[in-house]
Amino acid sequence: MVKKSSDRTPQRPDQVLKDMAVTDPSSLGRLQQLRMTVTFVNKTNPKAIWLTLAAGLVVLAALVVAGVFTHSIVYLVLYILAGLMAGTLTSMIILGQFAKRAQYTALKGQPGAAVAIVQSMRGNWTVTPTVAGNRNMDMVHRVVGRPGVILIGEGSPTGLASLISAEKKKIARIAYGRPIIELQIGEGKGQVPIRDLQRKLMTMPRALKPGDVRDLNGRLKAMPSSLQMPRGPLPQPGRMPRPPRPKAR
Repeated sequence: MVKKSSDRTPQRPDQVLKDMAVTDPSSLGRLQQLRMTVTFVNKTNPKAIWLTLAAGLVVLAALVVAGVFTHSIVYLVLYILAGLMAGTLTSMIILGQFAKRAQYTALKGQPGAAVAIVQSMRGNWTVTPTVAGNRNMDMVHRVVGRPGVILIGEGSPTGLASLISAEKKKIARIAYGRPIIELQIGEGKGQVPIRDLQRKLMTMPRALKPGDVRDLNGRLKAMPSSLQMPRGPLPQPGRMPRPPRPKAR
């Protein structure tokens, strides 16, 4: 969790997500997207903006100094232009990393956070939220992709063990030997932190062909659903503002 100074009132993660979802970033211009990203990052980590600016200025200064040592006005101007472009690009990359980290901080500990992460990923992933759950808000989500069927559990490890086991047995009857992978979200031993979930899924070996994925999805959709989605708001995927890419000159 990001530490904040004592004179700032901590914001609840759901409030941060609500702020993120006010406007669709894709409908905004580049400057508006940048302003939205800076505001969001500043709420979770005020130092991030200064670090981002400092990194860009360091790159710019390094190229300006290199241009001065060329002892040529023409080369100096070229180095300054290159420094502006490189510095801007560096700042945008670092700002994007801070924005992603801020999103994970906002999602951490919220029911349905794993669903929000997977639904915002690129690629052919079919997500079915809360295929199993209990009164203690332990829930299991089903994800189908090239690695196979992935059961992602959120909640207490004790409660999730029986939920995932029962769901795995049910899926195994129609999966016909396709891989069924179990994941638990958390910071404990053997669990996957929410910040590492996307990387974990993307690095899994691709065991199925696209045709197998479609066939498996069809079989799973035909399964009777014994559990409805719990009431209440869940984190909205795809709402994190992205810094605009600098235009190439």
